[in-house]
Amino acid sequence: MGKSTETHTSPRRKLPSFPPEKPQKEDSTAGPVNLESPGDQSDQKTKLVNLWIISLFIKVLLFVGYHSTDFDVHRNWLAITNKLPILQWYTENTSQWTLDYPPFFAYFEWALSQFVPSVVAQDGCLDIVEKGMYGFPTVVFQRTTVILSEVVLFLALQKYIDSFKGQIGRSRALVVALSLVLSPGLLIIDHIHFQYNGMMYGLLVLVIAYARQEQFLWCGFWFSVLLCFKHIYLYLAPAVFIFLLRAYTLNLQYDTKKSFFHNAIRFVRWTNLLKLGSVVISVFAVAFGPFVYHNKIPNLLERLFPFSRGLTHAYWAPNAWAVYLFMDRILIQVYKRIPLSRLPLHKIFHFNIAALENEDLLNSATRGIVGDIEFFILPTITPGLSFLLTLFYQIMALIPLFIQPTYERFVGALTLCGYASFLFGWHVHEKAILIVIFPATFLVLKDIRLLNCFSLLASCGYVSLFPLIYTCEEWLIKILYTLLWYIIYYFSFRKVASVTSESYSRNAGGIFLVERMSSLYVLGLIPMTIIVSLIELLKTKFVVLEKLEFMKLMIVSVYCGVGIIGSWNRFNWLYFLDESIWQRTK
Repeated sequence: MGKSTETHTSPRRKLPSFPPEKPQKEDSTAGPVNLESPGDQSDQKTKLVNLWIISLFIKVLLFVGYHSTDFDVHRNWLAITNKLPILQWYTENTSQWTLDYPPFFAYFEWALSQFVPSVVAQDGCLDIVEKGMYGFPTVVFQRTTVILSEVVLFLALQKYIDSFKGQIGRSRALVVALSLVLSPGLLIIDHIHFQYNGMMYGLLVLVIAYARQEQFLWCGFWFSVLLCFKHIYLYLAPAVFIFLLRAYTLNLQYDTKKSFFHNAIRFVRWTNLLKLGSVVISVFAVAFGPFVYHNKIPNLLERLFPFSRGLTHAYWAPNAWAVYLFMDRILIQVYKRIPLSRLPLHKIFHFNIAALENEDLLNSATRGIVGDIEFFILPTITPGLSFLLTLFYQIMALIPLFIQPTYERFVGALTLCGYASFLFGWHVHEKAILIVIFPATFLVLKDIRLLNCFSLLASCGYVSLFPLIYTCEEWLIKILYTLLWYIIYYFSFRKVASVTSESYSRNAGGIFLVERMSSLYVLGLIPMTIIVSLIELLKTKFVVLEKLEFMKLMIVSVYCGVGIIGSWNRFNWLYFLDESIWQRTK
C-alpha cells in the first residue's frame, strides 16, 4: 500500500455549474511543484493557533452562562478520585452521579483534582455530597480544565495537517482542522452543557492521522488509550480492528511456488501481530491492572454497562428509534380519532387494546415522560434487535475495508460504524452524533459528492443539540454560532473539495436532484428552529403548549433524525457503489 499524496485541486476552485463542465484530468506527476516552504508551514500553524486562541474568548465569556447536571457529575468525580482510595472509586454512591467512565478518565479526574486551588476546594469542589453546593470559583476552575484539555485536539489536528507534504494538501487539511476546532458541537456540549469531548476527539484525530501515515502501531496505541478514556468509542472498534488486522497483521499474498502449509504459516505476520498485541495489552494493563489485582472488575463493568436503561434517552436522540417512536405516537392518534382504523390496525400489529384505553398512560407517553419507553401499536424494540441491527450494518461496512484496507476506506468504515451505532444503538444520547460527524469531516474534501452527505449530517446533527441549551441567554449564541459556522465552512469546503470526472459524469441529473433536495431540507431547519423557539417562549402563556412540553423535543428529534437517516443512505450508496471515491489519491 503506497503512501498517499494530495489531489492537485486549487483551494480557490470555482463552484461547479450544472450541467457541469468536464474537468481536466489532474496531473499526478507534478509532486515537487507543490512542496511548500518552511515559511508556508509556519504560516498554517499560526492560522490554526490564532483561530483557536480567538475561540477562547467566546469560551471564557460562557463561564457565567448555563451549565447542565453534567457539571456536578464531573465535580463529584473530582471529589471521589481525590478523597477516596482507588478501590472505592467504582463503588462510592453518595451522589446519583457515580463514576461510570473507564479508568483512564478516572485517572484524569484524579490528576485534575491535584491542581484544585484552596479557594476552589473551600468552595465545595471536592466535597462528596448527595448534591453539589458550589459557587463561581468551582465553575471557573472546571471550565478552565475543559479549555486546557482541548490542547489535545489542537495538537492532533496539527499532526493531521503535518501528514500532508504538498502546499495544496496542507491548505485543504487546514480547512478540515479549523472546522473541527470551531465545531458548534464542541461549543454547545463542552463549553455550555459541560463535558470533555474536545480531548476525546483529539485522541480520535490522532488515530486517523497515524492511519493516514500508515503508522499502525501508533494507531492501535492511541485507539486503545481512547477506549480506556471513554467506552462509547467501542462503536468504532470494529473498523479499527479490521483495518489493523488486514493492513498490518495479515498477508493475503499466495506464493504458488511454496506449499500450502508454508503459505498458511505466512498468512499471519506473526512479528507484527506480536508488536500490535503487546501495545494494546500494555495499555489495557495500565488502565485496568489495579482493579484486576483488587478484584474490582465486576463493580467497574457494572458501572460502564448499565443495561437496565431503556431504548431511548429521555430526550430522544435524532435516530431511527425517534422516527419509529414518532410513528407509534401518530398511530395512537389515528386509532383514537378514526374509529374505522381500529380493526385494520389491530389486525396488522396485534397490539394490546386495553393499554390504548388507559388515558393516563397514553398522555404520559405522548409527553415523553415515561421512564421506560412503551410501544402501544408498533412492535416493541428489544435490546437484542437493536444490537443485531447495529452489528449487521457495521459488518456490511467492514467487508469493503477488509478487501481494500486503504486510509480512505478506513475513515469511511469509521463513519459508517458511527452511523450504525447512532441510528440503531440502545439508549443513544443525542450528544453521540459527534461520533459520526468527526470522522465524516475528514472525507469531505475527497469528493464533492461526500460534501452533500456531510452538509446534511452536520446541519441536522448540530441543530439536534439545540434543546440541550434552553436558557434565553445562550439561545442566540447557539443559533447564530451554528449558522455562521455552517455558512463559512460549507462554502470553504465547496471551494476546495475534489471535483473529478466521476463526480458529475455519472447520473448527473440524479446528483443535481439529490443536492437540491438536501439543500431544501437544510433550509427547512430554519423554520423548524423558529417554531420550536416560539413554543418555548409562549409555553407559559398558553396552557396547551405547557401540556405538550415534549412536543418541541419531538419535532427537533424527528426532523433532524430524518435528515441524518437521509445522509446515511446517501453515504452508503457512495461507499458501496462508487469505487472511484475510495481509491488512494495519486
